[in-house]
Amino acid sequence: MSAPGNSDKHLWISWDEYHRLIERLALIVHQSGWKFDKIVCLARGGVRVGDVLSRIFDVPLGILATSSYREAAGTVQGQLDIAKFITITRGTLDGRVLLVDDMVDTGLTFARVEDHLVTQYPAITELRSAVLWWKGHAKIEPDYYIEKLPTNPWIHQPFEDYDSLRPHQLEAWVRKGTQS
Repeated sequence: MSAPGNSDKHLWISWDEYHRLIERLALIVHQSGWKFDKIVCLARGGVRVGDVLSRIFDVPLGILATSSYREAAGTVQGQLDIAKFITITRGTLDGRVLLVDDMVDTGLTFARVEDHLVTQYPAITELRSAVLWWKGHAKIEPDYYIEKLPTNPWIHQPFEDYDSLRPHQLEAWVRKGTQS
């Protein structure tokens, strides 16, 4: 089954396209010449992006949980929550840090997280940001991005099917897929 067509209001992304966008982002960061020591990705949307970049650049990955899109299967933005601690694979959060997420939507999350990081982790000497999409109505500009979206479409990412899928539905979905 194919996804509906893209428009000013909706952008549909396949798994293949999603992975290509992450690879393109890695190249843009690399070609900038900026060297960084660690990556911090924002969970949940930035986890896959951060994981791939961490593997490509062979640097430690930190994960900071944030949440604002909780209601209506993740389609309604509410109050922003930022976790108290960061999980990181090696060492502490210091030096030059690349902050990664899937997108900058309004810019509120990135602005609050940047403030949080420089306040809570004074050993950070430089902080830059990287995203796949930068929406036109955002109040901040990421340092690295793949696409600027001036019409602010809803981005239908390939993993959004899981936002409303529950275990009993998954069971039926898997059963249906295994029956030929």
